[in-house]
Amino acid sequence: MSRPDRSKLATDGGAGLAQNPFGALAGLGDLPAGPGENSDLKREAKPISASVEPVKVPEKNRGRVDVLRTTAGRGGKTVTVAKNFTGIGLPEKEALCKKMRAAAGCGGTLKDGAIEIQGDQREIVMRILREAGFRPVQAGG
Repeated sequence: MSRPDRSKLATDGGAGLAQNPFGALAGLGDLPAGPGENSDLKREAKPISASVEPVKVPEKNRGRVDVLRTTAGRGGKTVTVAKNFTGIGLPEKEALCKKMRAAAGCGGTLKDGAIEIQGDQREIVMRILREAGFRPVQAGG
């Protein structure tokens, strides 16, 4: 007989398990019924959303941000621009830009300290800025 190649895995099914992981449960007798089998448990269960009160997050006023729609210098393509951020660093602007791109389902970039999102996405951009604690204002037409 030839020696089996150790680099290949056996595909014949192998040997059975040496120990049953659920074997210790057999000696416990009758286990309690689950919630699907006992109607009393269904009546006692309360929805999680009803018992949890929404926590109000205090709104921060991080400053005014201008949101405008422009086509100038872009070959007629519409772009939504959020600019005039105060007290915010480049990493946070990049995170906001990424969140806006994902929510709008389009492209965008960060140029000269302003966030540019492709298309007329003013409502989405303003909502995300409001959630981040800014006070967005529609500027321009």
